[in-house]
Amino acid sequence: MTDNNFSYALTNPLSLLLNKPAYEFQRSDLLKIIEKKQIERITFHYTAIDGRLKELKLPVSNKESAERILANGERVDGSSLFKGLVDASVSDLYIIPQYKTAFLNPFDKGSLDFMCRFFTKEGELAPFASDSILNKAYSLFKNSTDLDIHCLGELEFFLISETEKELYRQKSRNNYHESSPFVKSGAVLTEILRYITQLTDAVKYAHSEAGYIDRIESEREEINGKQAEQMEVEFSPRPVDEMADDLVLGRWLIRNIAYRHGCIATFAPKIAHGIAGNGFHIHIQLMKKGKNIMKGADGRLSEKAERLVGGLCDYADSLTAFGNTTASSYLRLVPGQEAPTKIFWSGLNRQALIRVPLAWSKYKDLAKKINPQESSMLNGNFESKTVELRTPDGSAFVHLLIAGIVMAAEWGLKQKDSLDKAKKLYVRGQLSKDQSIMKSYKSLPGDCKESSKILKEKRSLYEREGIFPSYVIDYIADLLEKEDMDLSQYTTEEGLRKIMHRDLHKH
Repeated sequence: MTDNNFSYALTNPLSLLLNKPAYEFQRSDLLKIIEKKQIERITFHYTAIDGRLKELKLPVSNKESAERILANGERVDGSSLFKGLVDASVSDLYIIPQYKTAFLNPFDKGSLDFMCRFFTKEGELAPFASDSILNKAYSLFKNSTDLDIHCLGELEFFLISETEKELYRQKSRNNYHESSPFVKSGAVLTEILRYITQLTDAVKYAHSEAGYIDRIESEREEINGKQAEQMEVEFSPRPVDEMADDLVLGRWLIRNIAYRHGCIATFAPKIAHGIAGNGFHIHIQLMKKGKNIMKGADGRLSEKAERLVGGLCDYADSLTAFGNTTASSYLRLVPGQEAPTKIFWSGLNRQALIRVPLAWSKYKDLAKKINPQESSMLNGNFESKTVELRTPDGSAFVHLLIAGIVMAAEWGLKQKDSLDKAKKLYVRGQLSKDQSIMKSYKSLPGDCKESSKILKEKRSLYEREGIFPSYVIDYIADLLEKEDMDLSQYTTEEGLRKIMHRDLHKH
């Protein structure tokens, strides 16, 4: 958008052209864009059951065809996009564009792109589609609690490229927030930051993460002998349905930008033993009438925020079915790493299942303390308190995971004992000095098979109110059981690599 006739470099180009925010886009606006930018095709994107973004390209030859496409969408084969869920005899689905998601494709000049929703032949949202399930969970939450719920995600990934010259070599665990010339992929990350910000307006920051591999050893020629630098893009809070789309779109952008630079981007949970894995942390905040209500009068979490935590703890072990979906996921969830293995929560502790990150609740405009020449005051409400679920990794089914989190939040806010549960599961000690503190807390699943078992045992938590169809729960449970591997049998470096490199591009 514009601010006093000043255009920001990373503002969505369509918002600049139309001089309105994306949520106000109408069909007439998009037809103007098609004519003004000489758009040759409309590209529809949608998330299939495998969690990956799919696309359909539709040529635009005249105004009538463009208007028909924008109004009616197109027909697709549901039995291919939802293999195992939709029978071929009744497989036709409609994909309908959501206008506020429109963007100019940075990789395909002449294309106007949209995120789409799936509809059945009856004109209803397809009940088995992951974004439909999230939509239903979100509606349940708002109707049941009279609150809103926002979240943000952290996309961690490795950029894998040809090994550079032996200049400014890095250590394997010394990459966190490193700068060039020690980090070689800075230009790629800058391009990623630019496009995700322009297309979503939902990015907080990007930086290099801890993981670094000088030379990968692998049976896969795609990555063997190459170097890997771990990166992270952290988003800003948005309504949960919007954030899920932004995260899937973000993964698509990251992969495409990496490809343009001759790199590989992977969100795989682990790619090397002893090197940091790719987490997919989700931060959650409760909202009321547009304001964050996570903080209580005493500066600590509010009662509602603690009830939210209690609900997340109730659901935690079964949420791995959507957030940790490959055998290698459970090579990341091991003791002694910055990844949880037990169900408890804490303050800033990164080994906790749920932690409460620092926020700017007490301090605003800290810059004035070291910039005494500054005369203006920072105005506005910038309350940013969240709680962070640290279990999920890059194998997550984004929409289903966030739908499960929303169900957990609604459950916690409505259940009488959720506050007591949260208080009992809070850890105050320093785990780095006393690991015995964790022994009394329940463990997370140790592999996909156990995760599947727990999901089936707790399926009523997801199927209540008709949110998750029973056959979707069966489908996910079956996928996890097919991932079953006895990790104890893979103790050598070569064996571990086979597990880790099997699913480089799963979701």
